[in-house]
Amino acid sequence: MSRIATRFAALKKEGRGALMPFLEAYDPDPATSMAILRGFPGAGADLIEIGMPFTDPMADGPTVQKAGQRGLKAGATLAGTLAMVRDFRREDDATPVILMGYYNPILSYGVERFCTDAVASGVDGLIVVDVPPEEADEIEPSTKANGLDLIRLIAPTTDEVRLPRVLAATSGFIYYVAITGITGTRSATGADLAAAIPRLRKHTDLPIAIGFGVRSPEQAAEAARIADGAVVASALIDTLAANLDEQGRAKPDAVRKVLDQVRALSEAVRAARKAA
Repeated sequence: MSRIATRFAALKKEGRGALMPFLEAYDPDPATSMAILRGFPGAGADLIEIGMPFTDPMADGPTVQKAGQRGLKAGATLAGTLAMVRDFRREDDATPVILMGYYNPILSYGVERFCTDAVASGVDGLIVVDVPPEEADEIEPSTKANGLDLIRLIAPTTDEVRLPRVLAATSGFIYYVAITGITGTRSATGADLAAAIPRLRKHTDLPIAIGFGVRSPEQAAEAARIADGAVVASALIDTLAANLDEQGRAKPDAVRKVLDQVRALSEAVRAARKAA
């Protein structure tokens, strides 16, 4: 049983949803990024999503784009991102880690080599934003051969005809994109989510996590109540960005402020179904 399946099964037994915070590798520097990653589980992260910086992140809004630019400026590479996961695994062998990014860097690294190295480093799943199911043969054979979950994005515009095809090529969990558009720009209403998630459940037994536009503890709690988890990215990056000095360096309390925010999100997610 994979770490992802094990974690969602444990949370289901507990009767609560998951919190999945996001960080961009090397943002704003390797040490700060690593400190946030190491601090996530203790602050209440159930799963962790790490962005792999790329020069053309077409699904991401300005917040994540700028984080990626800071990461690249600090020297981020796929090899460096995998090294972060290896360092994290020395202290934590239980928390699932999902890498999110784009196909070009993986292609440049070598698909088979990347998947092999990712698993060896302790990665559990991949979200490759710009590889649709129709082009799954570009990467799916290597993810399957290495036991990596290939997690798909499902959008509000994914219709009943296309939905089974997308789900058939998905493992680990479903990442439901709560809005049409790019990350961090607006939020979905609870009514929208309450209508969308049961439609997905008719087609899959996989856990469903909601992302894109989940910013506050209240929104995270609502996502975890309606679905199986909440992904929070831009709100955490905004906090980090607000705690950089004029030279773009992390202020002394930057890591603490991000982790305090994760704690507040986690408390809300853990209390969500008790309050329902």
